[in-house]
This record gives sequence, structure tokens and C-alpha cells, in this order.
Amino acid sequence: MNLIALLIGLAIERLATQIFHWRRMRWLDRLIDSGFARAKRFANWPAILSVIVIVLLLALPVLIVIIALGDSLLGFPYLFLAIIVLFFSLGPNDIGEDVSEYCAALEAGDEERIQQTAKTLVESDVPSDPLERIHCVESAVFIQANNRLFAVIFWFVALGPLGPLGAWLYRATDLVRRRAVFAAARGEDDDGNLEALRDAAVTVHGWLAWLPARLTALGYAIAGHFDAAFAAWRAPREPDATVSEASENLLARVGVGALALHEQPGEDLTERGVRGAAAANKLVFRLLIVWAVIIAAMTLYGWSM
Repeated sequence: MNLIALLIGLAIERLATQIFHWRRMRWLDRLIDSGFARAKRFANWPAILSVIVIVLLLALPVLIVIIALGDSLLGFPYLFLAIIVLFFSLGPNDIGEDVSEYCAALEAGDEERIQQTAKTLVESDVPSDPLERIHCVESAVFIQANNRLFAVIFWFVALGPLGPLGAWLYRATDLVRRRAVFAAARGEDDDGNLEALRDAAVTVHGWLAWLPARLTALGYAIAGHFDAAFAAWRAPREPDATVSEASENLLARVGVGALALHEQPGEDLTERGVRGAAAANKLVFRLLIVWAVIIAAMTLYGWSM
């Protein structure tokens, strides 16, 4: 059932772009903000414990539904649940659509739109220098692919019968992380509580992203230029990097290395930017196909046992 749900979920991810706005789940922001407000009452608690409690409360309804459904009606209610949960766990935006909008902005020469679409991928301020921005976006594609696709798929597959819970648990950590970063950035925190919650949320999300990030980086090397990607993997690490930063830096280094792009004579910055972003997106798509084939083979082998 999980394989069928995964294939259908990925098909929706690629085809149903008109309904992606449903995945933003703005209504959950109020619940998360409420959790942050209640965490202030337990200021003596470690912030990471408060974040874990908020994430578990967000994931609890999915667990309850999975237990309630059981094997009813030959598992078809579970299949429907898995597809729905996958739809809301993948994303929140389709990375291919974001790359296409960025490339269209480059070709149109609309600087404001270029900055906006680049910021959507990078999730922070982007360099004003065009060449630095190009490299920053290419790295961000590889990081976002793990966050939006591969880590969700990993936890969906890894937890087996509780696959929907795994996928949603990872997305819940991402939702809490995003909201904590936004809340701390507003500067309305007088006692530093929101900053502590932000750091804790980033750490929890980094824990769940650690293993998928390394499998994804390995996949980039296999699906792209292996020698260059492996050399990038062996590059010195940043000694002071957090768990999350280390994973993101690894994904960026190995992904860019796997591209092995070479400068072409007479190519301007617009052409270079479009070529690099499109090549990064194609590598992500190739890896997605590789993962689907491997998961299908593993599933069929498990059935044959």
C-alpha cells in the first residue's frame, strides 16, 4: 500500500500544481503560535522539550487515525489517508515550479521578480551580485529538494505501516521551524524565549533531516558527476556548524559538485543562471526516479519474502 500511495503522491506532486496553495496550511500557524505562547509559562523547561511536545501534538491526529483505520476494507482507507498525508507533507511548494518561475524571471530581466523567486528557494536574503545569486540558488535547489521531497519520502518509507506518521512528523518539524524563525525575526521577544524556541526547532528539524540528507547527497553523486561530487563530500567541514547547517552545506557542496558545470564561451549571466538552475532541477528529478525505482525494488523483494 505504501508504494502505491507514494507513486500516487509523487504524481500529484508533479501534476496538480493548481492546488499547491492548500499545502501552506496557514491555519496551523495559530496552533503553533499558541504552543509558543504556552511554552513561555514553562520557561524553566529546556526549549527543545517544548518544541518536541508541539511537534508530537501536531502529529498525534495522524497516529490516531492510522490506529483507528487498522486493516479495515482491505486497507483502502489507509491508502487514501497515506495519499492525503503525503500531499500535505511534500512541499509546501513544488521545487520544479519554483525553479521555472526563477528562470522565467531571469529571462524577463525583472530584477524585483528575480530577487523574489530566488528568495523563495533560498528561504533567506539573497546576494545582490548576480553571479553570487546564481550559485546561491543552485545550492538552494539541492537543499530544498531534500527538505521538500527526499526527507519526507525517507521517513514515509522508513516507518513502514506508520509511514504517513513519519512523513507528517517531518513536515510538522519543518512547519514549527519556519514559524519559530518567523516569530523570532519579528523582534517582539523581550526575554529571548522565541530565540531559544527558534534554535531548538532548527535543531529538532536538523535531527530528522540528518540521515535523509546524507542519502540524498549520495544520490546526487550517483545521479550526477560522481568524482566531482565525491571530492566535494570529502571537503573539510565547518567545525562550528550546527547539525542543520552541516547537512545543508553537505547537500549544497555535493549537489553542485555533481552538476560539474563548466563555463561556456560567450554565455552571459542570464543564460548561465537559467542553465544552472535547470540543470540542478533535472538532477533532482533524476534522483527522484532513482529513489522510486529503488523503493519499488525493495517493496517487491519484501513481498517475495
